[in-house]
Amino acid sequence: MRRRILASAALLAGSALLLSACAPSGSSGGEQATGDDVTLKVWSWRTEDVEAYNKIFDVFEEEHPGITVEFEAFQNTEYNQILTTGLAGSDGPDVPMVRAYGQLQPNVEAGQLEPIDGDVDGLDAIAPSVIAGAKGKADGKTYAVPLATQTLQMFYNKQIFKEQGLEVPTTWAEFIDVQEKLLAAGITPMALGAKDDWILPIFADIVGSARYGGSEFEQKVLSGETDFNDPDYVASLGIITELQKYLTPDVVGVSYTDSQIQFTSGQAAQFPGGSFEIATFRNQAPDLEFGSYQVPVPDGAVLDAPVSPAYADGNFAINAKSKNKEAALELLNWFATPEFGQLVADELNQFSAIPGVEYEDAVMKEAWANYEDGQAPYLLLVDFRYGEPLGTAVLGAEVQKMFLGQTDAAGAAAALQTGISQWFTPGE
Repeated sequence: MRRRILASAALLAGSALLLSACAPSGSSGGEQATGDDVTLKVWSWRTEDVEAYNKIFDVFEEEHPGITVEFEAFQNTEYNQILTTGLAGSDGPDVPMVRAYGQLQPNVEAGQLEPIDGDVDGLDAIAPSVIAGAKGKADGKTYAVPLATQTLQMFYNKQIFKEQGLEVPTTWAEFIDVQEKLLAAGITPMALGAKDDWILPIFADIVGSARYGGSEFEQKVLSGETDFNDPDYVASLGIITELQKYLTPDVVGVSYTDSQIQFTSGQAAQFPGGSFEIATFRNQAPDLEFGSYQVPVPDGAVLDAPVSPAYADGNFAINAKSKNKEAALELLNWFATPEFGQLVADELNQFSAIPGVEYEDAVMKEAWANYEDGQAPYLLLVDFRYGEPLGTAVLGAEVQKMFLGQTDAAGAAAALQTGISQWFTPGE
């Protein structure tokens, strides 16, 4: 293994030094580095995946002699600032992992990323809703290769379900019955870390997307036919209040990390979350037997079948100032191949954005099958993070208030509509 892979712990110890080293200089870069051998700097926020990327880039280097990948992972909460500083200067990455949808736009608007339309094969095979997360909102150009698709569903502890004589619910009445029986048995039905408000819009869509209409509502709200004060959307948020009794009593005091431990330790029987949890659950509790299911259609739902909300998560782009653009394009073309997609599935335990990938892991296979049976966008992330305030941020704070009895579903929906109206214009 020729490259040096750095994890966040060592980097964060000298974060001030790193930011200083990435300060802007007079160099504009852009030309291919001289010499036969090229070292590509690849940055990511996935510190937990360093070992897996180690294996993945070994495969790339073996097939592409002369290119060495130096992979550096930074803490998720600090990555945006580190990347912004790095891309503004001359010492940033050649190939950064960048955010998707609205959070990609600042990098695009600043001219920090290289358009890749026509230079990377296979982009047209990626699902439109996924490749949309790699495009500039204003110019429609593609700036990155999507990494993964995250699906949202309910995870459940198979052993607890078996011990309690429970079956995966297929109707709303059965779903509520499962929660009641778990509560009666002294088991927390669902683990939710509401102290970290970013998870709350995810919870809202897992239980409520079918209620408000999923993709159908998305099209109506984008066109201006309706807005978030729509009675069906308000009713979907009302489900949160209905389900609060099945969460930890002091749910707003529970952190996201604590909620993961509640589930993996068997303190809670279910966990509403994303497919990104699968690898974490495997690492925390290798012997845990768990599966996933789509929350059944609530009473009065617009849709007549359950759905798994989903979104594109992470992209790989090319720094516009990179001196190694030819080699970077070679890497991005590889990122768009089924070979890399399969490595994403096998080594990262993620759903690849590249079609044709097979999933051997039983939980992944089940979650992907659920998603293929019924799909919907994770609405506030996919469509309402293109301005400030972010739709996810507004609703996250409002759901916390709902749990604390400080607002209701109608109030939360109204606050969301007021927030996104500061920058969102229907039909544009």
